[in-house]
Amino acid sequence: METDAPALFDKAINKLREANDELCRPEEDVVAPVVCKNAQEAISNFLKGYLLTKDVNPPEGAGIDELYQKCRSINSHFEKVNLAGFECDVHVESRFCKGTESQSRCFNIADSLDAFLREERIIR
Repeated sequence: METDAPALFDKAINKLREANDELCRPEEDVVAPVVCKNAQEAISNFLKGYLLTKDVNPPEGAGIDELYQKCRSINSHFEKVNLAGFECDVHVESRFCKGTESQSRCFNIADSLDAFLREERIIR
């Protein structure tokens, strides 16, 4: 099961880079849905990858909050990753963030999750 985790981490890192690339464009050219969609996918893949490293199958169809709670139940240090302000729902069409503040929040959560997993030496 753990062998799937590196692929999910790689995918998460790529999605985080894509979100960052979009944010680096001039503000008037930034496409908010692209930032948020990529950030959401990064978050989801980071969390699923973590669960797989702990020999836990991610629940089928689980949202980010459910994945996060599962990770937190395994490792209380996940409390360092603040999901406050993350109001997107991966399963709802309105999941795309609107406005600079929302898209930045989605990206910052994904970025902090990346940093946390590196700090915990889960990814390098």
